[in-house]
Order: sequence, then structure tokens, then C-alpha cells
Amino acid sequence: MKIQGHAALVTGGGSGLGEAVARELARQGAKVAILDINAVNAARVAQEIGGIACPCDITDTASLQSAIDTAEVAHGPARILMCIAGIGTAKRVIGRDGSPAPLEDFERVVRINLIGTYNVIRLAAARIAKLDSLEDNERGTILCTASVAAFDGQVGQEAYSASKAGIVGMTLPLARDLAQHGIRVCTIAPGLFATPLLKELPEEVQANLASSIPFPKRLGKPEEFAALAAHFVTNVHLNGEVIRLDGALRMAPR
Repeated sequence: MKIQGHAALVTGGGSGLGEAVARELARQGAKVAILDINAVNAARVAQEIGGIACPCDITDTASLQSAIDTAEVAHGPARILMCIAGIGTAKRVIGRDGSPAPLEDFERVVRINLIGTYNVIRLAAARIAKLDSLEDNERGTILCTASVAAFDGQVGQEAYSASKAGIVGMTLPLARDLAQHGIRVCTIAPGLFATPLLKELPEEVQANLASSIPFPKRLGKPEEFAALAAHFVTNVHLNGEVIRLDGALRMAPR
């Protein structure tokens, strides 16, 4: 499917990897809607790329429906969905004081990263399935974001790893489920990327993290993630796959 002229929804598009994806899609001619819980960031990116800001909470169905409706009125029905929104956290099962980790913390990460992603997919897919088919009987594409933590999570990453492993686990079933509607689904599992959150770490820490990557020995660039996301849209035979984008990194226990 060509990107030029089609409407796209990018969750988490107000910063980090999501922002990079939104910019790349806009560069290639897509009409981009930024779905982000941070209204200020969403508005900033939308203004800079000529898109539209649709602030929402992906775990709140009413909020999400309203955002998708707003995007559709402005750009028409979206055929491209990029699910980038998520949070990261680390907390050991047993704290230093011997107390168990709060269950609420685990629930919050899974709710946003996994359930929130599924919530966006189910709502967007139902709309895409009603559109006219394009070449190869394709109607749309859905990209999810996991993490290398889904495969080799570190100490304290139980919630994060579980949420991302859930995304990995539902990728193939989603692709098989939506195949009858001409909708492709893939997932990118990024490693260590130079996002705003990671850049807040001391330079020495960033350098140590980069040195753990076999090649290239540097943090991933958000634009590299965005380039792969865009390629997924245009390569019709990419479907049901989880792609690690990590420079051959395998995370140590801690």
C-alpha cells in the first residue's frame, strides 16, 4: 500500500518513537493524526508536520472513539494505524524492605501497553474493514510496538516484559484474524533507542548502554524505527511478523 494521500493514526505520536513515525509518514505524504495523552506534545507535532492533534487516553474507549472520529472528519477514514503509545517501568517483585510490589503498578503497565494497544486496534480495524479494497485486495495496515524486553527482560521488568510479550503473542493471531478483511499486522520490537526518556540519563550511562550493542555500537535512532514502520506499510508481503530492531542486542539480566 502506498503511503501518499492516505490517512494515518499514530498513538504516542507526541514524542519519542511515535513522533518520529508521525514525521516520516507526513514526509511521505500521509495525512497524520496524532493520538497522545499529552495534548501539548500532540499539538506541537501536529502543527509542525501539518497534521491534526487528537488528544486521548487509549485505555478509555469513549476518549479513543472521540479522537478517531475527529481524525476521520479531518482526514477521512484511516488505512494506516501505528500503535506506538506505551509506558516503561521497573520494579522488583520483592522490595528492599521485603514487601511485595504493588499490584496496581503491574496492572497499570499491562493496561496501557497491552490492553490499550488492543483497544485501539479493535476500534480502528472495524472501520478499516468497511473500506473499499485497494491493490492486492488490501484495505489497511496495523503496526504494533513491542520491545526486546518481551524476549529478554531484565530484573524488575516483569510488568513491562509481560505487556510487550503480550503484544508479540497477539501479532500472528491478529494477522490471521484480520486477513479476511485485507488488513496486515506486524510488530517492531526495538532495543535501546535515543528517545527523550533515555536521553535524560547521564552521558556516561548512555555510553555504557550503547557499548552493549554488538553493531552499530550506538543507540538506535528514532528515524531508523520510523523508516522500518514506513517500509511495513509499503511492503505488502510483510504480515504477521515480529521484527527485532536492536543491532543484535541481547539484554543482560541487569
